[in-house]
Amino acid sequence: MLEGDRFVIEREGPLFPESLRSVRRPPRRLFVVGNPHALEEGLAVIGARHATPYGRGCAARFSRKAAERGIVIVSGGARGCDAEAHRAAVGARSKTVVFLGGGCDRLYPSEHRALFQSVIDAGGAIASEHEWGTEPRPYMFRERNRLIAGLARAVLIVEAGMPSGTFSTADEALEMGKTVLVVPGAITSAYSRGSNRLLYDGAVPVIDDETFEDQMAAAFGLLRSEAVAAEGEGGVGGCASVRDGGEVLDALSAEPLSSEELCARFASRGSFDRVRSWIMEETVKAEACGLIARQPDGRWAAVVRG
Repeated sequence: MLEGDRFVIEREGPLFPESLRSVRRPPRRLFVVGNPHALEEGLAVIGARHATPYGRGCAARFSRKAAERGIVIVSGGARGCDAEAHRAAVGARSKTVVFLGGGCDRLYPSEHRALFQSVIDAGGAIASEHEWGTEPRPYMFRERNRLIAGLARAVLIVEAGMPSGTFSTADEALEMGKTVLVVPGAITSAYSRGSNRLLYDGAVPVIDDETFEDQMAAAFGLLRSEAVAAEGEGGVGGCASVRDGGEVLDALSAEPLSSEELCARFASRGSFDRVRSWIMEETVKAEACGLIARQPDGRWAAVVRG
């Protein structure tokens, strides 16, 4: 069980979030562990559970930028993009809200207990519309998504394949007139087909930090600004040179590629054995520097950094 203050918030009570009164089938009550005042309109950040390094990096990057400006991050606590969004908010010492599918005493996924506890410790909240000991069932997660969308003033989708449960949150947000933002992905990536489809259907693209800041200003108005420590430029163990001049990194920044595809891409550099050896050397260096990582399908992909 999670440690923290516990609340049962009735729909008619003063602590019940005003934005949740207008969702489809407003919950009669909310069960909350942590800070009930964290349940304010914020930015929902959602995406794939089996996320790529690109998806996880974007979730962390934009969640941190919003959290540093006082915006509450709302998500579902799932593996992948959701978890990265919560971690980024906690790292920014900001409030974040986790809406669970089941009761707050039946954590899912169970391995995220430490993450959920850190959310509470940072002034955030774990919330559910179900009684404390309710076991999560598959249908509950889709129903939970209406609460994520309802508490959000805007919804950011960082990665979604097809089919994807992420669409239910986007649909709920659109029905309530909320802004749906989407980070584009490579057209060759199965993990971005859903998010790119949402862009085709009219969602707002977030193509860089500036467009994200513009959308946050439009949704939330004048934001609290905090100084963010700049990362050192020198790097460690030659990472700066890998970042600045790595041809393999440049290729992976454009799209995820397997080792075999990288060998084919650079075949003109020499014999197959020589190219393969060079590719192995470059990927080992880039991975050690945290610049690339393997996707669930085994391909290499560049890591999005804040």
